[in-house]
Amino acid sequence: MSTTAENIQRQISENPVLIYMKGSPQLPQCGFSAQTVQALMSCGERFAFVNVLDNPDIRAELPKIANWPTFPQLWVEGELVGGCDIVVEMHQSGELEKLVKAAAQRAGAAEGSDNA
Repeated sequence: MSTTAENIQRQISENPVLIYMKGSPQLPQCGFSAQTVQALMSCGERFAFVNVLDNPDIRAELPKIANWPTFPQLWVEGELVGGCDIVVEMHQSGELEKLVKAAAQRAGAAEGSDNA
């Protein structure tokens, strides 16, 4: 049986674009998660998500691993991008879309398919 930390590491490594959020992309359960997921969705690429409200172990452990205390957390290619303020700023500058599209393109090329 794997530990919570191992599960988190696996999720981050297996998903080129991953958001840890409160709720789901279709039904965010906090304003910050809603803003972040909206910015991410506007990039037009597929992404994975983990609802930390359904996973209290991840909600407790991830801030220690990431050294980032709050949610949402956006991870791209194994690197923490940041939370709501950073993601929204990156979206407004056009930087987020470039980052997400490049990650999706590399993941597609590596897999040779479009599965997430």
